[in-house]
Amino acid sequence: MAHQEDDGPTGGVTRRRPLRERHVDQTVEVSVPVRAAYNQWTQFKTFPRFSAVVREVEQVRPTVTTWTVGYGPVRHRFQVEIVEQDPDAYLAWRGLEQHPAHEGEVEFRATASGGTAITVRMRLRPHGALKVLTRSPRVTALATRLVRGELLSFKHFIEGIGQESGAWRGTIRNGRVQHDTPEPLRSRVAQWPVG
Repeated sequence: MAHQEDDGPTGGVTRRRPLRERHVDQTVEVSVPVRAAYNQWTQFKTFPRFSAVVREVEQVRPTVTTWTVGYGPVRHRFQVEIVEQDPDAYLAWRGLEQHPAHEGEVEFRATASGGTAITVRMRLRPHGALKVLTRSPRVTALATRLVRGELLSFKHFIEGIGQESGAWRGTIRNGRVQHDTPEPLRSRVAQWPVG
């Protein structure tokens, strides 16, 4: 994964470069501070409260969630891994499923008005016959409209409640939660001291 230094509002935090090849790139401005927008976004289980397509989100591990999406009776279930996360700035994910595979990122930037610009970028990486479909301008336009609609729904939701309903402030690098203090060495055999 390529990284770059960014000395902007995130205080020199190292993070991924934006996706070079992307099918979706949408930005919406919300009228809440960055911290509130970011904190609410990380509350994945609340997505069904505002989303037109997300039906359920389950937290499997700190970096893995299972999403159920669909319209009407049609449902699709898949897992997503958070590969990078910087509080108040950035979150990148990848789908763990191959049909179709996808990856994406969301950036949070403070605006001059005190609100937040939220940018979502996604890349679909389908295999087989689906690969041909993603080259179609209609499929790209549909994906863009869907993401735009979801961003606007999030905007109305967070502005409606005015503050976040919770937060997860952890940092993730390469799919692993970063701890402030190193974990003590553990024996591979249960209950045996390390020494």
